[in-house]
Parts: sequence; structure tokens; C-alpha cells
Amino acid sequence: MRKLIISGICAVLSLAALNGLLKAEELAWEDIGRGNLNIQCVLSGSENSGIIFAGASGSILKTDDSGKSWRRVLALSSKSHKVNQLLLDPANHNIVYAATDSGLYRSNNLGSRWERVFKGRNRDEAQCISLAILPYAVFLGTKAGLFISEDNCRSWHKQNGAIGSVPILSVDFNAKENNNIYLAGLNGVFSSSDSGKSWERVFVAHGAEKENEEPVDNQDRDQAERSSDVRFLKTDPNNPGYLYLSCAKGVYKSIDRGKSWNKLTEYGLFSRDVLMTCISSGSEVFALTRSGVFLYEDDRWKELSFGLAGGKINYLALNDKGVLYAAGEKGIFMSSLGANGDLSKKGSIQDYLECEPKIKDLQEAAIKYAEVNPEKISQWRKKAAIKAILPQLSVGVDRNSTDLWHWEGGSTTREDDDILRRGRDSIDWDVSLSWDLSDLVWNEAQASIDVRSRLMVELRDDILDQVNKFYFERLRVKMELDSLNIEDRKKRFEKELKLDELAASLDALTAGYYSEQLRQLSHG
Repeated sequence: MRKLIISGICAVLSLAALNGLLKAEELAWEDIGRGNLNIQCVLSGSENSGIIFAGASGSILKTDDSGKSWRRVLALSSKSHKVNQLLLDPANHNIVYAATDSGLYRSNNLGSRWERVFKGRNRDEAQCISLAILPYAVFLGTKAGLFISEDNCRSWHKQNGAIGSVPILSVDFNAKENNNIYLAGLNGVFSSSDSGKSWERVFVAHGAEKENEEPVDNQDRDQAERSSDVRFLKTDPNNPGYLYLSCAKGVYKSIDRGKSWNKLTEYGLFSRDVLMTCISSGSEVFALTRSGVFLYEDDRWKELSFGLAGGKINYLALNDKGVLYAAGEKGIFMSSLGANGDLSKKGSIQDYLECEPKIKDLQEAAIKYAEVNPEKISQWRKKAAIKAILPQLSVGVDRNSTDLWHWEGGSTTREDDDILRRGRDSIDWDVSLSWDLSDLVWNEAQASIDVRSRLMVELRDDILDQVNKFYFERLRVKMELDSLNIEDRKKRFEKELKLDELAASLDALTAGYYSEQLRQLSHG
């Protein structure tokens, strides 16, 4: 019985371990960079997900086949110039913008030809950091402040006043109320409710480091940026007025257009210096930190980058098809979250279990086939108890054939006189019932049952161990198979062969029940 309990615990732990494994590696990352390193930003075409743009040192790259091949479509004046943001025009997805250290570039034909539409009057103005394209204007964040164009980038005017001439790290808006615009600068977060005519500071930036606080990695930032803890601002596409601010000390959330802020928990983050966030169409929050990619779920952060061998990640992007991109020093990596960008419905253990028979049903089928059902032992014990109640029946028969006698007839004429004769047999019989009341407490049959019971439990545990092992191994192999690239034919063949082998082993233990259930699930 002890071994049975241990076996059940092992099964539960196996399920928990697999669930933890899948949760830790819910995203299968695919390297699509093809040797292009030190990527600073990435953009996926929303209408055709096969088109991807990437910003590298001194150039912009493009692929038309989801990363199978890349070509350079724009070379900047210096390789030291960075591409800080790539953006599609929401009204015309053939128009691509690139905010770079040498100005703002635009292509009207998906990267075939480019023109510089903003170059600034000095080096700080030329360093374009962030961008937002609205129906009535283009908002451009530079190292020297915010610039606005209301005539399709033909002319620009600088927004003075409360914003000042500080670097504008990000600009964003919600399409459902595009008169409200938000931007994150080194001196705080600003909000405009009149299409950018006036601005109000709704979050005051603080120093990135204070005494007795953990140091922040600012090696890639200039002196001005190091003095601020503001990193990035993002709006929730589903909820107007919902804002997420990335800071050196975590993520702040506002649900009233920046009037008030609450800090999300740091639990689960290895580094609380959050560089940027992405919001899915399902309102899930993804964060990029110095230590990896994280998802905010169930009031905690869960790392998604265990399988991401990208080195230092510089940029995180999420398109409307639910594809997450991570760009960094070792290239570009992508992972599909699902059609609606909902990670909770993609890659979890429930997805794999839905396509498999229940483990409990397989265990019962294996026990039935091997005839090691626990009820069999219970039946033995019941019959042993009934035996103690039933009496012992004894039937005796006694035949007496020793009564011989001699007949004295006194006549010499009668036949058979003076002959020794045997008398008639005497037959006695008896019936008796007896009970041994001590058998009600213990009888010899119990000892035999105990021995057989131990042997049956050991056999059943061995069978259940094999069923559990083969079942959960199949789930692991299916997960590994899903994470392989389509080009890895040899590895995919080996994994598929392993799946067939494990299915055959389960069939051998369940008399074909496993494959029969798979067929029913596939047709159901």
C-alpha cells in the first residue's frame, strides 16, 4: 500500500513538473535572424506577416519570407547610427517610417525607396527616438524634444512649454480616442487631450538610482538618460485610458489616463529595470528587462525567455497576429502566441492534454487488462470473512458387519442347518455442524490473501509506473516536436518515431485502448 501511495505521488509530481516545464517554456523561440546580429528594433507587417523590417547598426533590413532571407533596403550615413524605431502608417500599411540617429526616414512602397523627411537643425534634433502616426499629425520624439508635423512631414514645429527639450523616449495613443496622446520623456510622462495642442505632466520622473538601492544598468545611456528612471510608455489597445509605464524600478499602471498610478508587483522579475512593454490584443502585458522577457499573469511576472538564446535583448515587438519578436545582439527571434495574442491559450499543458486520453482512463484500462484491480483483493477478503461465518459440515456413516451367529435348527432334514451365517449389517450415520469462532478474528486464508495482495500491489504499481512514464513522455516529446523548425526533418522524424513507439507501448499495456481513444478524439 505504501508503494501505491508513492506511485500516486510520483504521478502527481510528474504532472506538476511537466506543467512547470511547459509554463517556463510556453514560448518556443525560433531564430529568424540568419546571422544578422546587433538588431536594435523590429517591425512586422500586419497585413502580410511574411514581411518584417529590422533595424541594425547603420542599416535597415527587410525579409519577405518570414526571415528565411534578408536584404538591406536602407544604409545610413554612418554605421554608428542606430535605428531606434520602425513603424507602419496605420492608414496605409505600404508606408514605413524609421526613426534613426540621423533623422526620420519614410518609404511609401514597403522599403523599396526611402526619403528623409526630418533631419533636424542639430545633432540632438536629428537623433529621432520615438514616433506616433495619427490621422491628423505625425508626432516625433527626438533627443531635443517633441516635433509635430500636420502636413504629411513637409514641415515641422517643435512643441515647447511643459515638455521642454528633453529626450522623448516614447509616444503612444489609443486608436479609439486618438485625440488623447501620451509621451514619456526623461522628465516624466505627459498627456494631451486636445490632439497635442497643450500638455500636462501626469508622472514626475525620479533619479534612476538612490542611495541603498540596487544599481541600474545604464551603460548604453548618456548622462541625461541616466538621471531619469523613465524608460517607455505603452497604451492598452482595448482599454482607452489604460497606460503602462516602464521604469528602472518596475512597471506602473494607470487606468484613468495618467491621473493616478499603481505599481505592479516586482515578484518574478530578476531585474526590476523594465526597458519596455508590449500589450497584446487580449490585454496581456509583456515586459522586456535586462534579464529577459516576462509575462504579467496572476499578479506576478513569469519569464518566457528560458529558451531564448539571444544574448542581450534590445527590443520587443508584438504584431496583431499574435507573433512576438525579440531583437538583440544575437539576431531576431520570434514566437507565436496564437491568433488573438493570448498566451494563456497557447502552449499550456491543457492544449496537449486536450488531444490525449485522460491519464486516469489509461490507468484503469491497464489495470483491467492485467486483472490487478484493487476490488479483486477486496472480494478475496470478503469471501474469507464469509468462510468464517459458515459452519463446518461433517457427515458420518458407520457400517457394523461383525454380528455373526449360528442357527440351531434341531433337524437333520432341513437344508442349510448347522451352517454359520452372517447376520444383517448394522448401518449408523450422523450429521454435525461446527463453528470455530476464532476464525471471525483471524483465519489462515487471510495470510494467503496478504501475500497475494502484496504481489498484486507490486504488479499494479509497476504497470501504473509504466503507463505514467509513457504518457508524460509522449507529452514532452510532442512539446519538443512543436518547438522544432520545419527544416529540421531528421529531428522531427526522430520525434515522430518516438511518439509512435510510446503509443505502441501504451497500447501493449491497455490492450489497444490508447489508440482507440486517440481515434475517437481525432474524429470528435
